[in-house]
Amino acid sequence: MSDRELLELAAKAAGINIEPEWNPLTDDGDALRLAVKLKLHIERWDDCIDVMPNYSAEYCSEEIFSDPYEPTRRAIVRTAAKIGKDMI
Repeated sequence: MSDRELLELAAKAAGINIEPEWNPLTDDGDALRLAVKLKLHIERWDDCIDVMPNYSAEYCSEEIFSDPYEPTRRAIVRTAAKIGKDMI
């Protein structure tokens, strides 16, 4: 799935319209607002980030290499996109 598709589905899950400056894949604030709005649970381990909707058994995981923020944002958006996809 492309980044654009992920963003569109994440926006659908959050009930917001995508604006050119909205990009939780690159903006920490947008990602945090998305996680809070969708009540996502975020767990950081030594080597990965897990994000799950409201303590669900299903989660998205991203491996941490050096920067823990990029994979955290991506896992948030992937989780939100799953929620958005389920709404279709």
